[in-house]
Amino acid sequence: MTETAKFGPRAVDRRSVVLAAAGGLAMVAAPRIARGARPRVVVVGGGWGGLGALRALARSGSAELTLVEPHPAFVSCPLSIHYIVGERPFAEFEHGYAAIDRLGVRRVPEPAVAIDRDRREVVTASGRIGYDFLVLAPGVEYAEEAIAGYAEARTALPVGFRPFEQHGVKALVDRFLAEGGTFLITVPKPPYRCPPAPYERACLIAEQIARRGTKGKVVIADANPKPMPPPIAEPILAAMRSAHGQRIEYLPDHEAKAVDPGKGALDCGIADVPFTHANLVLPMRAPKLLREAGLAERWAAVRLPDFRSRDDDRIWIIGDSAGTPLPKSGHVAFNAGVSVAEAIERRIAGAPEPVPPPTGLPAGICFAAVTHDRAIMINVAAHLVPGEGPKLRFEVDPEPTRESSEAAFVWGRSMWQNMLG
Repeated sequence: MTETAKFGPRAVDRRSVVLAAAGGLAMVAAPRIARGARPRVVVVGGGWGGLGALRALARSGSAELTLVEPHPAFVSCPLSIHYIVGERPFAEFEHGYAAIDRLGVRRVPEPAVAIDRDRREVVTASGRIGYDFLVLAPGVEYAEEAIAGYAEARTALPVGFRPFEQHGVKALVDRFLAEGGTFLITVPKPPYRCPPAPYERACLIAEQIARRGTKGKVVIADANPKPMPPPIAEPILAAMRSAHGQRIEYLPDHEAKAVDPGKGALDCGIADVPFTHANLVLPMRAPKLLREAGLAERWAAVRLPDFRSRDDDRIWIIGDSAGTPLPKSGHVAFNAGVSVAEAIERRIAGAPEPVPPPTGLPAGICFAAVTHDRAIMINVAAHLVPGEGPKLRFEVDPEPTRESSEAAFVWGRSMWQNMLG
């Protein structure tokens, strides 16, 4: 059962909360390992989860570290809506990997195309990388086949839930704000990456409609009966009504089935929804890399609390591709990376597993912007209950505040510093 709590702007010091969450867990000391022949740890994915694991492992010097990441820089999807609507520059969300290079991490700027579990090797276009322990944090893949007609029109319908895709969504938003019409946003059934993001996107686009005098509105076609996850539903709906009124039309229980961009129509089964511009947030799953390696079906099966693969004792899977009840968020992924680093270092040191096993699970903070200067803070804590599984507790602002909007960027800058500073 999920427990829910809500707090108002005076109940907590948001700056203290976000700094503690962003910095405290990141600096957990890893146990020191005796020097000698160092094992090889390969991390696939230079996002929130992969960087959390790398930074924690690098502090001890207990392993030879390799990062396999095709992009030349890290881009924060959290908070990047402020770039998409033209409020902040892209450079604020893009950060190079120089800090990782300075740690002595070998960085391979290529995608991983296969995992050879028998030979313990990650395969890239240029060769093979051997590992003793492997951390997989590859993010998500879009299930394009879930919406008929999408694959043929993907270039015109950017999703924007992966790094660097923000440029395509920004161009789409800019066209809408210049031309007017109906901007359609779809929301899939969970689990998907960053659950509040589609509603946040709708709110900040609606704010720009008012600011720029655009003749148009935003329509949210939600596959769910209310915004997800349930603890945020009432604050989000109330904020949309009070801040944006008729500029947002919310359609619950409208699951996208097919799209025809030429006609400007989305088939939701119960009705067609017309649009002039559309941002379809697709259902998501673990990438093909994991599924072809026998590590995932839709999502990767992992053991909690240490995120070890259920199918391979030398592999840990973190971030949004892991199949757990935890929110698929950057902060949870980062904290999972720190936990995985500690588990790997116990293996390197030959230390026994804790008895009884820990019950704490990675926590996380995220923010749903409602306007450029007001946001709802969402704080999620989780723990394991023996015999029952994970339990989540949400603390959610009952309404958007300036304090939470300011805290969002305090948190973001602290996290980026922890990862890449």
